[in-house]
Amino acid sequence: MNKTSTTLIPASVRSEVTRQEQWAEIRSVFPIYLALAKQLEIAIPFPQDKRNLPEKAPLELFKQVQNWLDALDSRVLVHQLRHLLQQTTLNASESGLRALIQRHLRKPTKTNTDRDKIDFLLVQYFALCAPAKIYHKQIELEDAATVMKPVLGETDSAPLAWCEPLEKVITALRGFRSLRDMLKNNFIAEGRKVKETAGGMFYDPSALLAFIRFNFLLRRTLIELMHADLIAIRTGIGQLESAGTRAIDCRRLGLSASEPISKIRELADDWKQPFQKEYTERTVSETFEKLLNLRADIEQGLQQLAAKTPAPPAPATQAKGGGTTPKPQPKASKGSLPRKPQQRSRPMPASTSRIVSSRFGSNSSPRRRRAAAL
Repeated sequence: MNKTSTTLIPASVRSEVTRQEQWAEIRSVFPIYLALAKQLEIAIPFPQDKRNLPEKAPLELFKQVQNWLDALDSRVLVHQLRHLLQQTTLNASESGLRALIQRHLRKPTKTNTDRDKIDFLLVQYFALCAPAKIYHKQIELEDAATVMKPVLGETDSAPLAWCEPLEKVITALRGFRSLRDMLKNNFIAEGRKVKETAGGMFYDPSALLAFIRFNFLLRRTLIELMHADLIAIRTGIGQLESAGTRAIDCRRLGLSASEPISKIRELADDWKQPFQKEYTERTVSETFEKLLNLRADIEQGLQQLAAKTPAPPAPATQAKGGGTTPKPQPKASKGSLPRKPQQRSRPMPASTSRIVSSRFGSNSSPRRRRAAAL
C-alpha cells in the first residue's frame, strides 16, 4: 500500500514560489526526466527540436511540461531513479539534484515512494557536494548540516531522541570487520523501521540530517567491506592461476564442482554493488552472501592446493660438531589468503576510496565518482 502523509517542509522550500521560479526549477530537472523516460521507454510528448526549454514559457507550455513531470513522478520508482543517476553524468549536476529534491520536498502530500526518493536523493547530494576533508572521516550531524545548507537551509544539528536507533547502528558500523558481521545485523531493516514509524516527522530538517548521515555511513562501510573481500578474492585467484590451477569447486556459490578459474575471475572482475536495483534487506543479504560464498570457494581451493604441494626441504644450518640443524619452517600454509587484520583503519583508507572510484566511474570527476559509488 502506498501511504501518503502531510509533511513538514524545510524553510528553504517553504516560501512562496513564483511561476518563473518554478519554471527555472523545471528547466533544471527536465533533462533528468527526459533520460528517465528514455530509460523506461515512456513516450515523450515533446518533439526533439522542442526539448531545449526556453528561459520563459507561455502558460500552455508551462502546464504541459508540469503535467508530464507529475505523471512521471507517479510512475518512476526509487530504484529506477537510482540506476539512472548512478550510471550517468546527470548525477554530477548539483543544481539539477537540488532542484529535484526541492521539487519533491515541496509536495504538500507525499507518498511513501516520494519519501524514498527524497531519502535517496539527499544522500546523493551529500555524496556529490561533501568536501574531501570530511568525506572520509566519521561524519557528524554538523557536517551534514553544512553540506546540505543549499537544500535544507539553516538546520538545527542537535540529535533527535527518536532517531537514536540510527545512532546505535552507526556505532555498530565502527566495529564491523567483514561483510559477515553486517549480515548478522538487520542494518537496512533497522533504518527502514525508523523511517516507516516517523510519518510526517521524517521531513523535519533535523531528522533529514540524521537519515543523510546514517545512509552515507552505512553505504560507505558496505562498499569498503565489499571491496576488501573482492581484493582477497582476486589475490587468491592470482595464486591459483600461478600454481596452474584450472578449475575449482564452486558449489557454495551455486555453480559446478569444477568451475574454470577463468570464469571465476570474470565473476570477480564484473562484480557490481547491490544498490543498482530495487533492494531490500533480503536482496542485499543474498548478494553479499554470494560474495562471501565465492571467497569461501577460493579459500577451499587454496587449501587443497597447499595440501597437494610438497613442503620445500628445510635449509640446513651449520651446527656444533659439524652436523646440521634444520631451520624452523613458518607455520602459515603456502596457498592461504592474506590474513585479515584485526582492525580496519578509520576513516576509509585512500586506497579503498580509489578502488571504489575506479570501480564505479573512472572516467569522471572525483565528485562524480564519489556520488556514483554511493
